[in-house]
Amino acid sequence: MDKFYRIGKAAQLLGVSTSTLRRWEREGKITAERTEGKHRLYRLSQFNISKNKQSIRDRKTIGYARVSSYDQKADLDRQKKVLEMYCASHGWKFELVTDLGSGMNYYKKGLKKLLNAIVNGNVGRLVLTHKDRLLRFGAELVFALCEAREVEVVIINAGTETKFEEELAKDVLEIITVFSARLYGSRSRKNQELLDGMKGVIADVTRT
Repeated sequence: MDKFYRIGKAAQLLGVSTSTLRRWEREGKITAERTEGKHRLYRLSQFNISKNKQSIRDRKTIGYARVSSYDQKADLDRQKKVLEMYCASHGWKFELVTDLGSGMNYYKKGLKKLLNAIVNGNVGRLVLTHKDRLLRFGAELVFALCEAREVEVVIINAGTETKFEEELAKDVLEIITVFSARLYGSRSRKNQELLDGMKGVIADVTRT
């Protein structure tokens, strides 16, 4: 006789999160019965449990952390601790990947390692403290890749943002530094004036 399970137990048996089961239901991939109290009940015969366990549990859970500069090392350590505690609390075996660099830089070592692992089918779950820790712009493209590769994305603080204006200003400064050095030369007076002006803007942002 086929068994029904509530969402928490079904998620545990399948090795996924409850949010993943809800998303699968919204996408029409699975169906759920409802109790009189409107609780979801899942018939596990609709899943290929052995394949799901292999595709999710046997692949890596990766926690990704990033900061823009060396003076944010304390924040990087904080992100790592949050990721470690969150993954451990869910019983996930995990690997941490960290980066030091602008959120606008698509060539960071850790990010390239993460993307290669996703493309090669080695990642089953990606955990972030905030969405913008992945990339300042373009994170949705990575999330689309995760969906295509059936990688679950978990954003711990999905409803909150980091210090957006301050970090964005630093990212813009990094871009201007590179391009102004190409235009005027890294030691030219015009280049230095431009950079000093941008640093003044950043200082104003951080004080507000």
